[in-house]
Amino acid sequence: MKTVALAWTLLGLLWSPAHAEEPFVIQTVDAATKRGVPLVELKTVHETRYVSDSAGRVAIDDPELFHQEIYFHVRSHGYEFPKDGFGFRGVRLKVVPGGEATIELPRINLAERLYRVTGAGIYDHSIRAKQETPLAEPLLNAQVFGSDSVLTAIWKGKLFWIWGDTNRPNYPLGNFKTTAAVSDLPADGGLAPEVGVDLHYFIGDKRFVKGVAPMPGEGPTWLSGLAVLPDAKGEEHLVAHFVKVKGFLDVYRSGLCEWDDETQEFREVLVFPKSQKLTPEGHPFPETIEGKPYLTFADPLPTLRIPATYEAWKDPSQYQVLSPEEDFHDVVTGDAVEPHRGTIYWNEHRQRWIMIFTETGGKASQLGEVWYAEAASPMGPWKRCVRIVTHDRYSFYNPKQHPYFTKTDGRYLYFEGTYTATFSGNSDKTPKYDYNQMMYRLDLDDPRLAPARAE
Repeated sequence: MKTVALAWTLLGLLWSPAHAEEPFVIQTVDAATKRGVPLVELKTVHETRYVSDSAGRVAIDDPELFHQEIYFHVRSHGYEFPKDGFGFRGVRLKVVPGGEATIELPRINLAERLYRVTGAGIYDHSIRAKQETPLAEPLLNAQVFGSDSVLTAIWKGKLFWIWGDTNRPNYPLGNFKTTAAVSDLPADGGLAPEVGVDLHYFIGDKRFVKGVAPMPGEGPTWLSGLAVLPDAKGEEHLVAHFVKVKGFLDVYRSGLCEWDDETQEFREVLVFPKSQKLTPEGHPFPETIEGKPYLTFADPLPTLRIPATYEAWKDPSQYQVLSPEEDFHDVVTGDAVEPHRGTIYWNEHRQRWIMIFTETGGKASQLGEVWYAEAASPMGPWKRCVRIVTHDRYSFYNPKQHPYFTKTDGRYLYFEGTYTATFSGNSDKTPKYDYNQMMYRLDLDDPRLAPARAE
């Protein structure tokens, strides 16, 4: 027995990291921009699957693959690798320790996938390949494995981020009372929006994120309508709408809450009676009407408008019901498009209001098709739209534009959404990426967007 134990010990030393060979690194790049493509799946004939990190890298260190010619099936949402004579989409590579290869992928999507914002292992393959990464925490930040649906606002010179339910490493149940973080704006030393976002989470027990919306009652707390509003004295308030949820999407309590910098939590301001149907939910954007500032709430279509004051936000009698004009149709096929969720913001470059939204009941995915539309007014008419992102049998819901990231007066538009198998009918979840936020960039000078321009 001692001889066997000694043999296993020696074998372990031989295969320890100190004696391991360097990985074979595959760089996947967008054929048009030559930028690394995250979320590219490379799969071997014996079903080993690798998924590129946010730099588009895959580091392969499986010893049985070394010094072999290996065929990799190549697939990625919104990209289409060419077929060979037998209909396979892939490439054969000689896997050599310390070697490198590049795979170029032709893009079908109009929008370009940039990087993953949340979750673990954002740059895992790059770390294995001993490459530099832009993030301070490229592997695991605040124990966050996954986060649902994003909200943002600029608060006291920082970009304030909110997410819903959040997964953690040490148990299947995580934080259900809202997760928050801040980051520096690009103009104030933060990362460029095409590079990434360095998030600084509010931390609770055991180095995991803090539940920042501990509203009374059972079940998760979900926020929306995140905004900054001044009161009559000019003091600013970071506010939001909250709901308490039971079972499957059953809202039983709804109200307003406000951020407290001292406790680093949202505190309850008021609870709406069940008869109150119109509430400041969704994603707000500023408007000026007859010289006066207003805040309009939309998701994706405008539903409510208030004078842009803290007092009006707390007073349902000042809530104005909106009825926008919309009848979306695909500019390519003429088919009707049913909007699900999204955001509207003014764009200086196009001199139009721009809506980015997810379709419900899309052809490739129930909630994975993302569309672009524009109009002269946020009230529409919203009629023509262009598909900019497709996810094959995968969801990408609640897309959120980031207007403070726009460059060259808004020519490049940045947006993110939740990438998840939920609601897709697809049981094959993408490792590490599932239930996390993905960032995209859209060039508004792309001529394929022109047909969406409003009359």
